[in-house]
Amino acid sequence: MENQNNEATNFGRSLIVPSVQELAKKSITKIPPRYVRHDHNQKPLLTSSDDTSTLSVPVIDLHSLLFTTDSGSSTYSSELNKLHTAATEWGFFQVINHEISESLLEDFKREVLSFFKLPMEEKQKLWQKEDSHEGFGQLFVVSEEQKLDWCDLFYVITLPHNLRKSQLFQNLPPVLRKKLEAYSTEIKKLAKGILGEMAKALGIDGEEMSELFDDGVQSMRMNYYPPCPEPESAFGVSPHSDAGGLTILYQLTESEGLQVRKDGKWVPVKPLPNALVVNIGDIMEIVSNGVYKSIEHCATVQSNNERLSVATFYTSNMGGEVGPARSLVPQHNVANFRCVTFEEYYKGFFARKLDVLIVTRGTLTYSI
Repeated sequence: MENQNNEATNFGRSLIVPSVQELAKKSITKIPPRYVRHDHNQKPLLTSSDDTSTLSVPVIDLHSLLFTTDSGSSTYSSELNKLHTAATEWGFFQVINHEISESLLEDFKREVLSFFKLPMEEKQKLWQKEDSHEGFGQLFVVSEEQKLDWCDLFYVITLPHNLRKSQLFQNLPPVLRKKLEAYSTEIKKLAKGILGEMAKALGIDGEEMSELFDDGVQSMRMNYYPPCPEPESAFGVSPHSDAGGLTILYQLTESEGLQVRKDGKWVPVKPLPNALVVNIGDIMEIVSNGVYKSIEHCATVQSNNERLSVATFYTSNMGGEVGPARSLVPQHNVANFRCVTFEEYYKGFFARKLDVLIVTRGTLTYSI
């Protein structure tokens, strides 16, 4: 069974890289060349410019959408329209009143902070192996010449349970494992609730959306961004879009870092108390037949402050297909993407063979 699980979840691998956190402890004044980025046209702003200071990602009040019974009210309709507009025009939004308890968020935050403070010899027990991308390290490192991000991360598949690497979970600190279980459960409920509302807004049959996502694959990426002596020359996370259905980000610290590309400009996402950031992934863009947008985003770093976050990726069920929702295509009179199997899609993504798009659509092209 263990071998079957490994085979099922091992969509790719990443080369082993040094710990950025350990490097930052050396009080260096220059970052090593492998972390220096010269692609200035891609570089986000370290501070808000006049053009972006008035822009901010939309904020959605989930109480009106998920936790009231009057779906015919004007308040519900207004908030559902806000959600639809945010997913269409931004691909990003923050959610408040999500009903994940503040105590769970605080407990989980405390354990993640402690996790990254473990001695290196303890982290080594949880470091990535050569045949897997799960554990401490970085993702998508495929060559020794490749530029690296100024970030340490811990990546793990959390749901469904049969896809977990049991040895990795057993080596987690017990309290972190307990809080991760609780947080994982709550994030799944939240993701399914948001996806259900998106189905209503898009006109997708609710049962079809359930079939696509009810037993979806969930994974987490815990991020630690140490202070960087040359923040203008490095990325915390390089510009990218996410592969899955929805990403739900918990920003553990008040330091800004997440930036979203909106109309060709980088817009910082300011952390709000007890809010979570949600963004559309590539699979949800495909399911929506291109109505919702999977938007490029990145993370910057700072010279004096560390930053921590946890991104939870929730995507469609294994064994299914990735393609436009069947109930949506007749409304649009065209399928803007072709269907591929879940395994085909993700193996291509983790191998970095999913270059840009699956079919030509406007200025975008996905190809496997």
